[in-house]
Amino acid sequence: MAADVHKKGGDVPNGSLVPKDGRHAERSESPTPGLAQGTEPGAGQEGAMFVHAQSYEDLTSTDNPDATVQMPGGGEEAQSDQTKIEEISKDFSELSTQLTGIALDLEEEMRQSKEDKQDLSPQASRRDSVLSGKEDEDVSMDAWRMHQKHVFVLSEAGKPVYSRYGSEEALSSTMGVMMALVSFVEAQKNAIRSIHADGYKVVFVRRSPLVLVAVARTRQSEQEIAQELLYIYYQILSLLTLTQLNRIFQQKQNYDLRRLLAGSERITDNLLDLMARDPSFLMGAARCLPMASGVRDMVSTCLQQAKAKSLVFAILLAKNQLVSLVRKKDQFLHHIDLHLLFNLISSSSSFREGEAWTPICLPKFNSGGFFSAHISYLEQETDLCLLLISTDREDFFTVSDCKRRFQERLKKRGVYHALLEALRTPFYSVSLVGIPYLRHFIYKSKSSGLFTSPEIEAPYITEEEKERLLGLYQYLHSRAHNSSRPLTNIYYTGSHENLLAWVTNAFELYVCFSPLGTKAAAVSAVHKLMRWIRKEEDRLFILTPQTY
Repeated sequence: MAADVHKKGGDVPNGSLVPKDGRHAERSESPTPGLAQGTEPGAGQEGAMFVHAQSYEDLTSTDNPDATVQMPGGGEEAQSDQTKIEEISKDFSELSTQLTGIALDLEEEMRQSKEDKQDLSPQASRRDSVLSGKEDEDVSMDAWRMHQKHVFVLSEAGKPVYSRYGSEEALSSTMGVMMALVSFVEAQKNAIRSIHADGYKVVFVRRSPLVLVAVARTRQSEQEIAQELLYIYYQILSLLTLTQLNRIFQQKQNYDLRRLLAGSERITDNLLDLMARDPSFLMGAARCLPMASGVRDMVSTCLQQAKAKSLVFAILLAKNQLVSLVRKKDQFLHHIDLHLLFNLISSSSSFREGEAWTPICLPKFNSGGFFSAHISYLEQETDLCLLLISTDREDFFTVSDCKRRFQERLKKRGVYHALLEALRTPFYSVSLVGIPYLRHFIYKSKSSGLFTSPEIEAPYITEEEKERLLGLYQYLHSRAHNSSRPLTNIYYTGSHENLLAWVTNAFELYVCFSPLGTKAAAVSAVHKLMRWIRKEEDRLFILTPQTY
């Protein structure tokens, strides 16, 4: 049902996110949250920014290799196998290339890339890469076995590609057993999905030419673990493209993919760390930085006006929160691609040092080719990062000029200071809602692909407590999205907290209460919470996305 919307007058009420200067836009005074998709709190008023993908089936559907587009500037079929491999290596080596306005000599870069690849062994590259040190763990020790979740990636030939803990060399025989299990079941005209034993879940995801395996003893469902494995798969594609990956293994089935992925382990490690603590991946959505709608609209307008012919997406973000996104008309970004971009930025501090020009594949948009991404921070000391995604790999200076014009417009219109003010409070307190016993919540608008949640506060102070809360949300999410028996309403009572889940065609809501509350009070509080989200939706969501 539609909400009654009218102008808001008078003083700012308690619990509002409106700044003290009185800057606010139209919003509902006492709305009735819509239950139909497109009318729920947070639904965009002028269309969505993301591909409409709300189901687990969308994540697990097999990509169609025939539908992918070849990488612009890719080699002809008549090229030799060695030349093709060197092309891939050159494109991947650019991931760590920082450009500060000086044009690179491409021939020199290609020659250096070839020399590096000739001397590079997987063992040496593993030692030289910037890693957390977890690859040095002894896989025969109990400490290695005690990790709650292991992730392995291997080729169909049984060659190790990646391991979350421990070195791939020490785990080569283990990965060989995993591939033997997959092959044995497939020989019986079947497919292995998971093994459940002694509190462990062993989940298999087959995406030719790779096999991904997770061994977990968490509260996550098999589907949620499989979803995380797919993120790892898409992370690999974002570095190589599916076209390149298939070409490599068609030429040499037992190729050691670590030779091309050397140095990227920290990006994959960081992705797994993010999935363990950031609800964005669980919700399949992006979180917006809270700010006044007038400021956000002005930022989006400045970003829209600083355009170039080759630009497809322009994204401004701060600490994995979306500030603004401008897209080319009729082109939509998938939330998985956005999460991969967030992960790339958060996994390296080197982007603060200048302007980066790097090839990047957006596998859900087009798994067969590279875009060129201009990545830079507006200022080195701020958390505002600008991503400009271009289709032209030779367009660095034009795209760099887009950033300059964007910054000039921000300062000329007096928006930059307001943007920095919003960065001082990147999260809001749950106390603003004004509901007794309410500790935390996660709300997702399905039609916009955006979600909001307050800062996690006491009693969830330690990292262990925060992960435990996210684990409870994962449990409710798995129950609500169970393929055999999905649930729309769940009320969970525990010794430390009570939780409620409400899933409709329009939104998903997960709420955490103190254990002292009752079920009746929780149901009443949820309706009040929905009215608060409706009232604050223009600060918590992007309601008017811009296009080129």
